Amino acid sequence: MGWKWAPFFVMEWLGAAGIEPHEVMQVLEAHRRWPRAAVSTSNGLRPLTIWARTRGGRALMVAVRRLDGRDWEIVGARALSDAELAELEKWEADRD
Repeated sequence: MGWKWAPFFVMEWLGAAGIEPHEVMQVLEAHRRWPRAAVSTSNGLRPLTIWARTRGGRALMVAVRRLDGRDWEIVGARALSDAELAELEKWEADRD
């Protein structure tokens, strides 16, 4: 499985969101990650979101969409909201 950065998902945007590219990759490669279907967006994309923690413990959501074959395109990333973090913590606790 390969990860590719979407052309419109520029590193400047990621930096403005306070997220480092290596953090995105840590979430995508995390052993404990929670894939969740996202709600359809106004542009018609139906991304899959991956909720997980970086090695430093930071909880992030990374949005990806399937390309041909086994490749996925990274289309967004952000920190989890307080409510989302509570959901992730419950999911994590259920797996301990």
